Amino acid sequence: MRKVYSSDNYLLIGHMRQVLENNHIRCTVRNEHLIGGAGELPPIEVWPELWVQEDFQFEQAQDLVNAYLEDQSLPRLDWRCPRCGETIEGQFTDCWSCGTERPHGEHD
Repeated sequence: MRKVYSSDNYLLIGHMRQVLENNHIRCTVRNEHLIGGAGELPPIEVWPELWVQEDFQFEQAQDLVNAYLEDQSLPRLDWRCPRCGETIEGQFTDCWSCGTERPHGEHD
């Protein structure tokens, strides 16, 4: 078992766990309930951690985590819906007017 990711954000840990499990990578969250130790322990030591259960899947899991984190750091510019022509704010993946999904490759 190997640690693939750690964060102070419990929601992000849960999301990353779901991303890995959707890719058939079994994982475990550790330190879920250590927040009560903050102050007695260094803050980073009580952060929840995401561990991959099978060592042979570690690199794939690391690639998925890194790809997700890099994608989240990209700026999201407004985009135009190819179906109805509506201008959509960059953080949205679907057109609010007609429901069309943002075309692939339009991330900037």
